[in-house]
Amino acid sequence: MNAEFINPFLESLLHVLKTMASTTLKPGKPTLKQTSTAQGDVSGLIGMVGPSTKGSLSITFEESLALKIMMRMLGEAPDSIDDEVTDMVGEITNMVTGSAKNILGGKGYEFDMATPVVVSGTNHSISHLTNGTKIMIPFTSEDGNAVIEICFDK
Repeated sequence: MNAEFINPFLESLLHVLKTMASTTLKPGKPTLKQTSTAQGDVSGLIGMVGPSTKGSLSITFEESLALKIMMRMLGEAPDSIDDEVTDMVGEITNMVTGSAKNILGGKGYEFDMATPVVVSGTNHSISHLTNGTKIMIPFTSEDGNAVIEICFDK
């Protein structure tokens, strides 16, 4: 997987959270992920299929960050992750992937997106759609941490 393909997802996450939730994330060092255990409390997972590739993207948030984003986006302050928070995480996952799809479409990469699935709970698992290399990029903020995972078969 090359940076030309990964960077639009990272840029889209930063842009969506900055514009929709006044939240600034600081990206960390990318690593290879060897397990399926999520690095947070709630994850949005979306599949992508194109003419020459198949893959998936997940965005995982620590509870504190998800709740702060919920407050900033919707003015609601739940005490814990609930159905409305998981809906918001699914929508963020959809917006990030849609934005990256537009950027990549301009570079000749085409793919269709599935409907996001959201999973929550301590030590929940993320099952990517392919057996390709899983790239994990951590993000930090004053409100909590997030992790984006990208996995493609090519």
